[in-house]
Amino acid sequence: MSITNESDLAGMQKISEAVAYTLREMINYAQPGMTTKELDEYGAGILSGFGAKSAPYLTYGFPGWSCISVDQEFCHGIPTDQRVLKEGDLVNIDVSAELNGYWADNGGSFVIGKDIHGHQKLVNASKDILRKTIEQIKGGVKIADIGFLMETEAKKRGYKVIRNLGGHGVGRRLHEEPDELLNYRNRFDSRRFRKNSVVAIETFIATDSTLAVELKDGWTMVGNKGGYMAQHEHTILITDGKPVILTHMNEILN
Repeated sequence: MSITNESDLAGMQKISEAVAYTLREMINYAQPGMTTKELDEYGAGILSGFGAKSAPYLTYGFPGWSCISVDQEFCHGIPTDQRVLKEGDLVNIDVSAELNGYWADNGGSFVIGKDIHGHQKLVNASKDILRKTIEQIKGGVKIADIGFLMETEAKKRGYKVIRNLGGHGVGRRLHEEPDELLNYRNRFDSRRFRKNSVVAIETFIATDSTLAVELKDGWTMVGNKGGYMAQHEHTILITDGKPVILTHMNEILN
């Protein structure tokens, strides 16, 4: 969406605060021995306290309030009482929601407890790439150039990017134009970021795979060549200078 008045700005700030606070608290709450369903229901209670409604549930009928993916699950993992978190697991939580007609999206990957499997390096790379990416986004910048930056930074660190997942516009719906804000340069994409528009910028940094494929459950995605993936996502307002990070409260880049 494009923000042209104080009312729209306030609406986006409120829903962004709701999803950001929920994500931060879910990450802090997660611990070994807990099921992903327990973690999801904890987050659902926080969203409800804001008066917000789960975006994946509203939009797609997703069987959970947030997406929680563990280890080799890349994204869209279904919370279940069968999945118990363990020390050293790589976990991704994606929280998106609607409040008073406004929508916001954010997510983050992290390691549960001690990093006994060495996933923290991947997590740190994803964080650093998102930070560098956001610093370069402003009105007039080519979308493809930002994708090139993301892939270049991933390669520097020995990682790959997932080519069929990307960020997107957000605001009046969960997914809006500009869609397919990819993690690599699409040479056929001549679009540019527009001042005052709101987008969800996200990384998809992987160890082995370049594509995400859907499992038989119809939701969960894994890598075409296996391995692990880290994702970090902020909803931002684009300006003539540095973007305004509307979901800054999630503290995912700290």
